[in-house]
Amino acid sequence: MKISIIGTGYVGLPTGVGFAELGNEVTCIDRDIRKIEALKEGKITLYEEGLEDLFHKNVRSGNLKFTTSMKEGIPDADLVIIAVGTPPHPVTKEADMKYIHAAATELAEHLSGYTVIATKSTVPVGTGDDIETLISKKNPFADFDVISLPEFLREGFAVHDFFYPDRIIVGAEKERAFNLIKELYLPFADKTNMLFVKRRSAETIKYASNAFLAIKIHYINEMADFCEASGADITEVAKGMGLDSRIGNKFLNPGPGYGGSCFPKDTMAMSYMARQNGVKMSLVDAAIIGNQLRKEQMAQRIRNAVKGIENPKIAVLGLAFKNGTDDCRESPAIEIINKLLEYGLNITAYDPKAMGTACNIFGNKISYADDMYQVIKDADVLAILTEWEEFKNLDLERASYLMKHKNIVDCRNLLDAKKAKAHGYSYRGIGR
Repeated sequence: MKISIIGTGYVGLPTGVGFAELGNEVTCIDRDIRKIEALKEGKITLYEEGLEDLFHKNVRSGNLKFTTSMKEGIPDADLVIIAVGTPPHPVTKEADMKYIHAAATELAEHLSGYTVIATKSTVPVGTGDDIETLISKKNPFADFDVISLPEFLREGFAVHDFFYPDRIIVGAEKERAFNLIKELYLPFADKTNMLFVKRRSAETIKYASNAFLAIKIHYINEMADFCEASGADITEVAKGMGLDSRIGNKFLNPGPGYGGSCFPKDTMAMSYMARQNGVKMSLVDAAIIGNQLRKEQMAQRIRNAVKGIENPKIAVLGLAFKNGTDDCRESPAIEIINKLLEYGLNITAYDPKAMGTACNIFGNKISYADDMYQVIKDADVLAILTEWEEFKNLDLERASYLMKHKNIVDCRNLLDAKKAKAHGYSYRGIGR
């Protein structure tokens, strides 16, 4: 099948590589000339585990191509996937649809033959109707269907999730469009659940899913606060909760709050859409407010750990919003560091993959280290903000000789609290 994907970000590029690996002819389109030139030169523009090898393999085979031109990438495509950003509007916090509308308007004039237009970006309910109207207005003779094909790729696990999806949701109004998607996903027919629904239902499913998971994170963080106050241990409480099949054990890890490209903007967009429809989303609104306060609370914990120390040095492990990615969008670590900078504190940071991204954010406002032992040298407190696997293996004895004061604020509960205390550290985790 010939597939064109508009957008080469954390959704578009892994999706394009995945479909190319399945034997399709994929053309990725992006307006960013520098990004497309880099991809053409074989330089991958984001980090996802396992992505680079598949990227090079399919570029060499000719299954994966890149262009900035809609005229070059759209004609003869059986399927066009829109995977551009829908950032929150700076004022209303609703999903900003300018990139979606621009893509739909531009691709319309280049359609040739029957084409399915799929929105993989997370978009408000009714966006499929808008895209249909824009394309028909621009090209009244176009033969096409618009469907919703929401993505559920987890950053850090995008390659795995593409090939082993837990579900595939397809929202369409015409049988012809459903049949094309059935053919596309034929390799997954016996591997996963495939649900065919109305287009507006598919658009809602993504928001409903992300909002629910955000609420779950907010809940376990509040429960962690209760455990700290009451003397219970959140790790034990969460384990007991997770054994209930109605609750499940996922998203019960307390921490510094949710972040990334999805949960923050999708909860705000869900809240906005609810207000527009005269519906109250009290749980979603509480999660939004609580998540912002959470990061402020974590920053205050770190600040309190160096209270009374003159010109303290803060060592930060973790900058990406989660392990397995270099994405720092809405990262709790970034927001916590910004708060610490407001306090006038001196910060040195390290992340296995996100150093370049963070440097573009902070510039020379903070210092950067080459590894996790360099970052803690002469530090007065170590703050762990992202759950990278290598941080779990921190040599506490070695670290004790490098740090000026043996303080740890573990916002991810990565370290063994008993071992840390046995090595003389003042250790504070979450909910323990």
